[in-house]
Amino acid sequence: MSKLFFGPAGVPLSTRPFTTYQGVARVAELALGCMEVEFVQGVRMKPQEAVRVGQLATQNGIRLSVHAPYFINLNAREAEKVTASQQRIFQAAFIAGQLGASSVVFHAAFYLGDPPQQVYQVVKKNLAEVLARLRENNIKVLLRPEVTGKGSQFGTLDEVLSLSQELEGVAPCIDFSHWHARTGANNSYSEFQNVLKMIESRLGRPSLENMHIHVSGIAYTKKGESKHLVMEESDLKYKELLRALKDNDVGGLVICESPNLEDDALLLQQTYRALR
Repeated sequence: MSKLFFGPAGVPLSTRPFTTYQGVARVAELALGCMEVEFVQGVRMKPQEAVRVGQLATQNGIRLSVHAPYFINLNAREAEKVTASQQRIFQAAFIAGQLGASSVVFHAAFYLGDPPQQVYQVVKKNLAEVLARLRENNIKVLLRPEVTGKGSQFGTLDEVLSLSQELEGVAPCIDFSHWHARTGANNSYSEFQNVLKMIESRLGRPSLENMHIHVSGIAYTKKGESKHLVMEESDLKYKELLRALKDNDVGGLVICESPNLEDDALLLQQTYRALR
């Protein structure tokens, strides 16, 4: 049976003092199983601190992942912005390696009015260059482009799965809340099932046994994601999502991005474990 671990996107709000190291300790106290280290405003952790945090996580059985900075656009018009974006992914991956984290999640690009298929090819090329650099430096983490929540952002389910099929070292980050917000649908047991079956058919059964999932309450407009919400204040049918994950014996990490972080992470974990 595959194992699913639940945890917060970042340091739990109840952590004191509010540091990544203490955040891992707090996740363990809460009996959660994972934490995503958020570098969304920049990678500012020193390698020696990352090693220290990683050791604490290992000692407590906490699985770690990393979210790279938001300031990434592999489809930028300016070459220097593309290079800077590649460097941010590389920096996040380097520190992820020091942490012992399994994956680096990132928002890959914006369309900027370009045809989606053209953007796909540009993103693929620029991401392949990052992967080559990671291999040269023996950094063994998965890069996980995220399913994004707005129509202006690169990151449909198809795009993320295609990158994962075509590039070794790439796997998807499936944000079910983003996909619901982006499509205005994909919010029922049968639709969650369809997503999981699509992943399995394109990437194989092992892809379901090592998923990286984002979930939260979500507010949205016709343009897609507006903001994250506490789970019970949103229309996301999280119980049906958890049932689909259970029925498909999905394994991996479920990272909660709700504003109340650990509270909704615990809600998801408790609800999941109550399923029979």
